[in-house]
Amino acid sequence: MSNGDPHVRPAPYVVDHHQRARSEADLSHLLDAPAGRDGFIGVRDGHLVQPDGRRLRIWGVNLTGWTKGSTLLPPKEEAPIWAAALARFGINCVRFHFLDLPTLDEEDVDHQQPGGLIDRRQEHTRSFDPEQLDRLDFFVAELKQRGIYTNLNLNVGRTYTEGDGVPDWDAVRIWKGMTFIGERLIELQRDYARDLLTHHNPYTGNEYRHEPAVAIVEIVNENSLYEFWMRNWLRGERTKDNPDIQLDFTPFYAEQLDARYQDWLAGNRTEDQLAELRKLAGVAADAPIPRLRVEQFAEAPAPLFHAEGEFYGAVERDFFLDMKRYLTDDLGVASLIVGCADHTYWIPNQPIVQGTSQLDIVDGHVYWQHPAIWGARNTPMVDDPLNSTIVKLSRSPVAGKPFMVSEVNHPNPNEYAAEMIPILAAYAAFQDWDGIFFYTFEPKALGDYQRYVADNFDITLDPVKLIQLAAGALIFCRADVRPARRTVTRSYSAEQVLESIRLPESARPYFTPGFPTSTALRHGLRISSFDGEPTAAFAADEPGPYLTDTGELGWHVSPEHGGLVTIDTDRTQALVGFVTANGRTTRHLAADVANRFCAITLSSLDEQPIARSEKLLLTACSRIENTGTQWNARHTLWETWGHGPTLIEPVTGWLVLTDLQGPIDIQVTPLDGSDRPIVEPVHARRLEIGWEIPLGDPATTQYLIHPVRSAEQAKRLARGGPRSEFFG
Repeated sequence: MSNGDPHVRPAPYVVDHHQRARSEADLSHLLDAPAGRDGFIGVRDGHLVQPDGRRLRIWGVNLTGWTKGSTLLPPKEEAPIWAAALARFGINCVRFHFLDLPTLDEEDVDHQQPGGLIDRRQEHTRSFDPEQLDRLDFFVAELKQRGIYTNLNLNVGRTYTEGDGVPDWDAVRIWKGMTFIGERLIELQRDYARDLLTHHNPYTGNEYRHEPAVAIVEIVNENSLYEFWMRNWLRGERTKDNPDIQLDFTPFYAEQLDARYQDWLAGNRTEDQLAELRKLAGVAADAPIPRLRVEQFAEAPAPLFHAEGEFYGAVERDFFLDMKRYLTDDLGVASLIVGCADHTYWIPNQPIVQGTSQLDIVDGHVYWQHPAIWGARNTPMVDDPLNSTIVKLSRSPVAGKPFMVSEVNHPNPNEYAAEMIPILAAYAAFQDWDGIFFYTFEPKALGDYQRYVADNFDITLDPVKLIQLAAGALIFCRADVRPARRTVTRSYSAEQVLESIRLPESARPYFTPGFPTSTALRHGLRISSFDGEPTAAFAADEPGPYLTDTGELGWHVSPEHGGLVTIDTDRTQALVGFVTANGRTTRHLAADVANRFCAITLSSLDEQPIARSEKLLLTACSRIENTGTQWNARHTLWETWGHGPTLIEPVTGWLVLTDLQGPIDIQVTPLDGSDRPIVEPVHARRLEIGWEIPLGDPATTQYLIHPVRSAEQAKRLARGGPRSEFFG
């Protein structure tokens, strides 16, 4: 590894789901099977709940199929393997993304998109491929059987053909924005929803609209007229002859938007107000009132600017509420409905969330240094807490509404990606959020798949992120981290919501002047109103370290040592970041490792506190690369992705477990990427301060730890060792 620690030798670590063994690291016991056993998921007191009132915290993944050999919908003979693999890591919900893409061309072996449900043999996009639909049905049933819920996405990546009767079908590749106003586009979205959600799944015996294992239905993905307005994508200059450099409306849809704006103004402004708007716009008394472009925002008179802003909000709100009424009232869908995610932290979100928060769940997306960023990147988030994914996501939750994150990742390549899951899981639990879906998981079911990390986002074979999913499930779903003692709320007036659009980019992510950016690292955070009292004055932001008001999480940053996040709870302890340089410990965990950067988590597997637990899961993770990977000159992206096997930089050195109650021995078993013991258990060494555990030889990212407190327990472990059997 070109930028790794010179004293730590990289080693292969192969994740193989087909050879997975069942072991005590299996977290499928956290899931209530079958999913939806007692009825549909609901909302109570602003959180997701099961029918009996118990909280449901979603620990999920997106399902896609971008890379060669991956599949969004695995063949039926493979589906049980992948459903079981997901359950093993505590995954209790999957987000079926890009179902509205066409099936793959059989001759396109190096496909660049997932194979969805749309039958490509037709001259339109209004029919499902029977085989793909059967795969979906069977996979949903296999997931349900194991306690894994389904999140069905409706409009994500659908493109149209001439046979669909869509104006400008040949001029648009990515259909966003226009989907809010195009009459034919709205009709086709409804038809697609009807055809999918009224489909009878023969393996569950239910239509999808009546299937309690379908927890969520999402209307659109990453789509907003406000976003188009703020990005200058409503110009109406897009044609089939113009390069598709940026998103934009075609002239046809721009004219439709113009006409709809004039109609809205006529119904929402008096004659005197309309006359004033025309005067401010500098047009004749009977002329249409023109829409504003981004370059006009700063100087635009408030009445003009606010009128157009209100209009876009009305269009979005009406679209979402009409679609929700169609789904729930006309089709009888009983699942919870999501409108769209807050997905653009670099522009204000108040206008967008104002509309989407009127549905059942508020949603957010964020990525740490998305690979589309070609400049300075590949830096650690622990060094930049005020720009962290935690802070960016915390701008979106609304009081009284569940909040979930349906897309998140530290995409490859990032040498600090081991920080993502433990930090996100811990702060999501502290903020009392309701769900997280990582983007993305891709079943490898076509035989000739690439047996290494082959994509910016795919975690399926990632020897760090995949393994850490189990620790994250314990932290978040088991609620090892307590919610904040105090919740800070932000209230906005209607005028503030609109004026946020004119704030500079430097005001991100909250776009709330004077609001202390570190609040989410200390307290809970929610929006209380979009049409209430103006935002109150806040005290100045305080410097770090950033300690949560529960005392369980700490974010420490220093120019000399770098950043470190500590998690210190009864059932989970962690050190994430520049561990040795900071020299910090938790109640039960101290580390002396050779790695400059790593993430170490220790969690009880038997519901007992760490001090009394008889089985513990230890993850110790640092950098990964494929064999033969080559970085670019700036060391920001991989120019050559390399080949298998994927290599880990093993965390090497020693851990000391302190303040454990009564062990006479501690046995440590390193596991391979299929959960099989690599060697016989090794014994920790008793020191005056605790029990010392060697790390790094053999190379792994996960260990099972058994504190032994009796001779009978020692005999039991000696007879059977950690339980291991074929998992298929």
